[in-house]
Amino acid sequence: MKTGLRKIEVLTVTALLGATAVPAYGEAGAAGAYRWLTFSVFAAVIALTMYITYRAAKRVKSAADFYTAGGGISGLQNGWAIAGDYLSAASFLGIAGLISLYGYDGFMYSVGWLVAYITVLLLIAEPCRNIGKYTLADILAYRNDPKKTRIVGALSVITVSTFYLTAQMVGGGVLVKTLIGIDYEVSVVAVGVLMLSYVLFGGMVATTWVQIVKAILLVVASVVIVMLVWTPYGFSLPAFMQDVVADPKVQARVATLLGDPARNMSAAELGQRFLEPGLYFKAPIDQISLGMALVFGTAGLPHILMRFFTVPTAQAARRSVVWAMVIIGGFYVLTLFLGFGAAKHVGPATIAGVDAGGNMAGPLLAQYIGGGADSFLGNFMLAFVSAVAFATIVAVVAGLVLAAASAMAHDLWVGVVHGGETVPAASQVRAARVATVLVGAMAIAIGIAAKGQNVAVLVGLAFAVAASANFPCVLLTLYWKRCNTTGVVAGMIVGTLAAVGLTLVSPNLTYPKAVRAAAHTVLDAQAAQRASIAAALASGDGDAAAKARTSATALDKAVAKANADIAKVAGQETSFTGLEAPLFTLKNPGLISIPLGFLAVLLGSLLGRDKRSEDMWDEMYARQNTGLLVSRAEGH
Repeated sequence: MKTGLRKIEVLTVTALLGATAVPAYGEAGAAGAYRWLTFSVFAAVIALTMYITYRAAKRVKSAADFYTAGGGISGLQNGWAIAGDYLSAASFLGIAGLISLYGYDGFMYSVGWLVAYITVLLLIAEPCRNIGKYTLADILAYRNDPKKTRIVGALSVITVSTFYLTAQMVGGGVLVKTLIGIDYEVSVVAVGVLMLSYVLFGGMVATTWVQIVKAILLVVASVVIVMLVWTPYGFSLPAFMQDVVADPKVQARVATLLGDPARNMSAAELGQRFLEPGLYFKAPIDQISLGMALVFGTAGLPHILMRFFTVPTAQAARRSVVWAMVIIGGFYVLTLFLGFGAAKHVGPATIAGVDAGGNMAGPLLAQYIGGGADSFLGNFMLAFVSAVAFATIVAVVAGLVLAAASAMAHDLWVGVVHGGETVPAASQVRAARVATVLVGAMAIAIGIAAKGQNVAVLVGLAFAVAASANFPCVLLTLYWKRCNTTGVVAGMIVGTLAAVGLTLVSPNLTYPKAVRAAAHTVLDAQAAQRASIAAALASGDGDAAAKARTSATALDKAVAKANADIAKVAGQETSFTGLEAPLFTLKNPGLISIPLGFLAVLLGSLLGRDKRSEDMWDEMYARQNTGLLVSRAEGH
């Protein structure tokens, strides 16, 4: 169960920061004498983004400006903005951390997230730009019953955004608390106020440019660190990798992960094992299910789909996805060096000691490269990398809030309440801003209420709902003539309920009996392990003694965690849903819920009839492939 949780935890900084015990400021942040430096760097990054918002606010005069930046973003600019939207702090902190702790298996997440954009490029980007106007529901409402599809589409967008928002808000609060030292509640409010400032005043214009700047800062910071890590090896990848696997800290980590089988392996074999699969992924079917949710969920994420409406043409939409793939792909290659560099220079044991999920691998590597914890440059680099991670969270939150607010104002208020009739531009913008405040207030409240909770499952659930409900409906609406309103409504409802329902009975929830059993296994085995460690220390073998000391440290942490786990579930016998054990064995429901979503659309469309859906097919088919009559979107 714990391994399964960690697989979903990587999807968000919350999962990686919020799901584990948060160290005190001094353990992960800059030394006390340099705290002013952290404040200064954070303030500089925040001031830059606020200036962008100030400039952008002057350009927001209509609903189109607020929702889609007036369609005036170029393909290159939108590519950077998509990268900024997609490269969350999980990508920067989480992926590098997983690579530093698990080697090859950690890098597989980078591959999975990059592959997702091939689906977007080939199937979604151009047709969505040709048919939609502002939101996901616009695509569904083009040839289907407008009110019904807008209601289910908006509810799905709000559901996905809420899951994702909660995780990001908690992650932002934890990150600020850890690195700056202010209270968690104040940290969450700070994230919320900044996010509201971007969206409320600057709309999509400010959100886009904040994401562009954030993405550039993220890439620049990563390139600088990688250059400093790789330069000593003459930019030779084999030399760099050989040095990593030969490092005793890496070999000790592999030995800890493998357990008893490592006893018969040489140091070289242990190092080589770091470059092979199996240290992290234990059940291939779980990996397949999660991969399906990632690949198809990306094409159904509402804040990603909205980005295709910010460009002037379908060609620009395609170009923006290509640029996004280049930027995202290049960044994920950099995570290989960030993760392995952190494993080599900082050490997996040190990284896991600060944060069990490995999230501080990148910042700690930056601090090490700059000269260490006691140097000015080291602490400056730590502060800069941390500030960029913070800006990453706020930018992603802004995109999610804008998506949810658009669903509430454009789809529900204008499309449903007013029946799609013409609403004055000023009223539309006012409604969008009111919705933004409501969504932002909700995000802050939920973030504070979720303090100390394991909200890792929420991001995996967001991807699962997007893949199971949004993606099947959008895909079949675009490419299947028989698809109609009944199918879309059925697909949205079944896909959402299947993803949420299966998650609530999966191993992702906490099952007290299983937690206690796992904890007692650790406690019962500690006596024999301590005896073995004592024997190794007394043997006089230097290498054996070094490994024994590392094992002793790891054992102490494991015992402390086991005792803490037992204390957390004291007096509890069942999970949140009243189960003693999971009914559904997969950690991510994608393998089951995605086919169910497609099946619901197919059966609903075959069993129901909708004259509008049939009559509008020829026009929609021509328009999604040619881009003709784009100006007629207003009429639908």
